[in-house]
Amino acid sequence: MLVIGLVVLGLLVMDFNSRMADLRRLSDRETVVAEEKASLKRTEAYLETQVAYATSAGAVREEAYENLHMQREGDTAFVLIPDTDSTPLPTVMPAPTPQPDPNWKIWISLFVDSVP
Repeated sequence: MLVIGLVVLGLLVMDFNSRMADLRRLSDRETVVAEEKASLKRTEAYLETQVAYATSAGAVREEAYENLHMQREGDTAFVLIPDTDSTPLPTVMPAPTPQPDPNWKIWISLFVDSVP
């Protein structure tokens, strides 16, 4: 009976140890998921704020005036015409940098008078 009792006790201890390992693993996973959830909630709040601004009259007015160059009645539009009499600035071309000879040509020139 004592041997059977020790075997059953050993099995119970191993089962308890397995359950404790599962508990630690699941607790760690719970922490990670809670952090992801908090991050997603912050993202959701930010996006809701952006949607509220994008649908406001101020955002529509800003987009129309600044990006689409629209005008309302009573506005005076000015179109800038570039000066055609001015001379364009010359573009400076950088001087090409000389490329050094490959190592194999340098070694051949040490042993032979001419390089192939």
